[in-house]
Amino acid sequence: MGSVDETPGRGAVVRVVVVDDHPVVRRGLAALLGTLDGVEVVGEAVDGASAVRETLLLHPDVVLMDLAMPGMDGVEATRRIRAAAPGTAVLVLTMFDDDATVTTALAAGARGYLLKGAEQEEIARAIAAVVAGEAILGAPVAQRMLGRLAGASTGPSTGLSTSPSSGPAVAPSPLDPLTARERDVLDLLAAGRRTASIAAELHLSPKTVSNNLTAVFAKLGVPGAQEAIVLAREHGLGRRP
Repeated sequence: MGSVDETPGRGAVVRVVVVDDHPVVRRGLAALLGTLDGVEVVGEAVDGASAVRETLLLHPDVVLMDLAMPGMDGVEATRRIRAAAPGTAVLVLTMFDDDATVTTALAAGARGYLLKGAEQEEIARAIAAVVAGEAILGAPVAQRMLGRLAGASTGPSTGLSTSPSSGPAVAPSPLDPLTARERDVLDLLAAGRRTASIAAELHLSPKTVSNNLTAVFAKLGVPGAQEAIVLAREHGLGRRP
């Protein structure tokens, strides 16, 4: 289980509002944060406007903010939160890793920028950092932007990450954040298996399978099973008989 260090003057518990328009993703993130020591999810919001309202009502330490949402998007919500509640840090969690979006979000006042699929420990470290007043970028974003500064950019929207070896850059798979068990569950789901069948195949309870699927949807940044199946099949899963 991850942990967030106590920040002087802020108390031991970091209060977080989770913002995402997809219910499954939002609930998955809330459940994930609930496993972190010293973190309490005090509210959820479905779009930018409700994120601003929840922030002004609940006074969280951190808002975990999606960007692409109907109505008011995450960038505008970040701008308004920073203006109305400067003591609240905004930590972006999104699928978009292009330089323009990163720059726009940071200019709006976001203190951190992570990509969906970030590991639990990375999210925990980022929350601790932004509460402490630091700015933080997820590893893929930071690596690419540093590469640009060094004259070795992989391009603004290729999604490539540089390798320490002399070989070519390799595009990371969106399935990389999944554990081995989560990948097995997704593989069977993409093969057309139902929850009970997946549970029997992997010797798990149906509830455990459902919990794994919730985690899979959150890590992939998809709203539900259909989108996860499409993504899984695009990356070679679901070919079991």
